[in-house]
Amino acid sequence: MPSLRLALAQVNPCVGDFPGNARIVLEHCRAAHAAGADVVAFPEMVIAGYPIEDLALRKSFQRAAERAVQEVASSLAADGMGDMTVILGTLGVAGDGRPVNQAAVIEAGEVVARYTKHHLPNYGVFDERRIFAPGDETCVVEARGRRLGIVICEDIWQDGGPVSRMVAADVQVLVVINGSPFEEGKGHIRHELAARRAREVSAPVAYVNLWGGQDDLVFDGQSFVVGADGALLASAPAFADALLLWDVPGDHEAPSPSAIFPPLSTDAEVYGACVTGLRDYVRKNGMSKVVLGLSGGIDSALAATIAADALGGENVVGVSLPSRYSSDHSKDDAAVLAANLGADYRVIAIEPFVSAFEATLTFDKGRRLDGVPAENLQARVRAIILMAISNSEGPLLLATGNKSELATGYTTIYGDAAGGFAPLKDLDKTRVWDLARWRNADAASRGKTPPIPPSSIEKPPSAELRPNQVDQDSLPPYDLLDEVLDSYVEHAEGRAELLARGFDEAVVDRVLSLTDRAEWKRRQYPPGPKVTALAFGRDRRLPITSRWREKVEL
Repeated sequence: MPSLRLALAQVNPCVGDFPGNARIVLEHCRAAHAAGADVVAFPEMVIAGYPIEDLALRKSFQRAAERAVQEVASSLAADGMGDMTVILGTLGVAGDGRPVNQAAVIEAGEVVARYTKHHLPNYGVFDERRIFAPGDETCVVEARGRRLGIVICEDIWQDGGPVSRMVAADVQVLVVINGSPFEEGKGHIRHELAARRAREVSAPVAYVNLWGGQDDLVFDGQSFVVGADGALLASAPAFADALLLWDVPGDHEAPSPSAIFPPLSTDAEVYGACVTGLRDYVRKNGMSKVVLGLSGGIDSALAATIAADALGGENVVGVSLPSRYSSDHSKDDAAVLAANLGADYRVIAIEPFVSAFEATLTFDKGRRLDGVPAENLQARVRAIILMAISNSEGPLLLATGNKSELATGYTTIYGDAAGGFAPLKDLDKTRVWDLARWRNADAASRGKTPPIPPSSIEKPPSAELRPNQVDQDSLPPYDLLDEVLDSYVEHAEGRAELLARGFDEAVVDRVLSLTDRAEWKRRQYPPGPKVTALAFGRDRRLPITSRWREKVEL
């Protein structure tokens, strides 16, 4: 039996862009056909984009998805590619009218088979049981005499179901189309799972995944093929378009490895996810530029660097907004950063605005603003200026806060929390420092100027809203804070569990109190790319109004 050339098309669709997504499919089909592919597989929901959430329930959206599939099928035949088998993800409709997450198989200008996803994830960021009906049939198609089993994403994560039936179906390749979001450390879990399924069905597994940003989710691609023994035979890069070609061996032939991309370091992966999430959020929403405040601190420095890598430095407007408390080194660091990035750099002092407010605002018994209200006023004046630039010139305003600050409420609503996207939202403070150091080291390794001034990394973090202020006036040291937050937020450990692990009681009570009281702020914070196992947003859903507090258990 001759070999079969399989192509995995790793692409970046946009939700609801049926003409654009169909164009992406056809472009990659042409490239696959030119490369001699017999079969080309695209990711889950490539036609509609993913996730589509409640758009799946609209009949108009369902009809548009089916029209796009039919147009792809007819275009393949018209362009002389009818001899190739095309597997693509789309939104379908069950016999009872409910929407389904579906794979369509196209040959000779016709849809010759359809497969409906069985296992609908309903955990973490997923809510598929709410909108989709599950399938219950298997799908096996033949191409050049080979039996190809087809399943969708979650179907291989659950034991049993369609994968277990592939053993009796004697499939020779299991094709898995995926919309698997990125999170740190997930890559090796996918490989181990696919290897287990390959050994289960005694056949290679071809795994094709989406890449790109969709709101707060980022898809990393990293498609791959494993042999029947679980060995990695081919892989695609992260965060990039790719057409991964692999030849299914003929009878009595040993499988041969194809191109294998070495995995990125953990820091490079997380940084790539933040860049991808920001770039696609901006561009898929029809914008090209961003604006943010440059304080000279580490958070705005990393956010600006991510923005420059995503969009080009010329598309980043960085604004220094010094107050009476801003240090000279902070102003200098902001200017150096902007020069290193090639950003549009501006300086607008906030003192005249703040003084006008302070002279005008009086409260009970003639009391003037002081303390935290005075600090918040400065942050909100900065937001007014940045929003004015955004409104008048069109760039998207970025919020530069990190996960540690968002967890503890160390952010000013309508101040530094203002913005349309938050690139550091799922990075705790210690991770921000790690990525800043990695980005500088990466630049140096390539003979480039490290973008982030060393002093922005090394100096004690400060909001500079009062004299001699540092973050540790209000928060525990960040290395300790982040360790407690990781246990409390990501691992759902309560007070008793944290104390049993040896954390100081006063620190635990302070951090838990701050975190519980800040839920209302988190609800109003802009979206940002999810890179950890549990991000603030669709991952973690808690009531704002709640009298539950972690306390001594009797």
